[in-house]
Amino acid sequence: MMRGTNTLIGAVNFVTFLISIPILGGGIWLSAKANSTDCLRFLQWPLIIIGVAIMVISLMGFAGACYRLAWLLRLYLFAMFFVVTALLGFVVFAFAVTDHGQGQVVMNRAFLEYQLSDYSGWLKDRVSDPGYWAKISACLREGHACSKMTRYSRDPTTGLLVPESPDMFYRRNLSPIESGCCKPPTSCGYTYINETFWAAGAGMVVNDMDCTRWSNDQQSLCYQCDSCKAGVLASIRHSWRKVSVINIVVLVILVIVYVIGCAAFRNAKRADNDEPFGENRMSKSRPSRFQF
Repeated sequence: MMRGTNTLIGAVNFVTFLISIPILGGGIWLSAKANSTDCLRFLQWPLIIIGVAIMVISLMGFAGACYRLAWLLRLYLFAMFFVVTALLGFVVFAFAVTDHGQGQVVMNRAFLEYQLSDYSGWLKDRVSDPGYWAKISACLREGHACSKMTRYSRDPTTGLLVPESPDMFYRRNLSPIESGCCKPPTSCGYTYINETFWAAGAGMVVNDMDCTRWSNDQQSLCYQCDSCKAGVLASIRHSWRKVSVINIVVLVILVIVYVIGCAAFRNAKRADNDEPFGENRMSKSRPSRFQF
């Protein structure tokens, strides 16, 4: 019986080790996104920590099952409960902070535009903090977030490569950061010259502060605009929602694995104590004299 229980616990821990891989992969993917676009490097650490913790805990369960160390199995179950609780808290937190905010459809534009007023909560306050936004905007600038927007088309008359026409640009599906940080808002009425160079138009909207924050300086552009902050928030929301879906699936599997592990450990304790299954372990201290 004990051998079969150890085999079950070993198999369960092998599953948990496999489960830790997509969690750790999700954290690494968020880290890559942070380095290239989002520039929020603190977001991936909870996932990476949870993934590494599950790996360590699964190895702990292997050792406890192989060497029949009851104290190590108890520690394994306690640690697994803590990880399941932490992962559940992270999933709830991720959905809570990314609950609000979506891009707005603009007439005659294929891309969406983003406004900071559409977002609320802790993540918005974190991104909008002047000190932290200075780091994010510097990261976007140093990462050349807008330089990849440049596209050329061949002029049919001269055969030379020229910047794409306004109609071609307006049909592009821009990323949230490209839409919010690399061009002025459409409502400002700027005239398109190329992707990151716009001329002030006659119908410029002056009540939108982003219209005055825009600069054709390639080191400035709209990195100080509220629309850029909203674009970063939209990019984070998209990334977190993808990872959270994976985490929900992993969480369900972890709960099942934890329940199986608890049942296997309880059965192992019964086997060690020579307790047959289904027998009532309660007995009277003074049995009745009458026997039927």
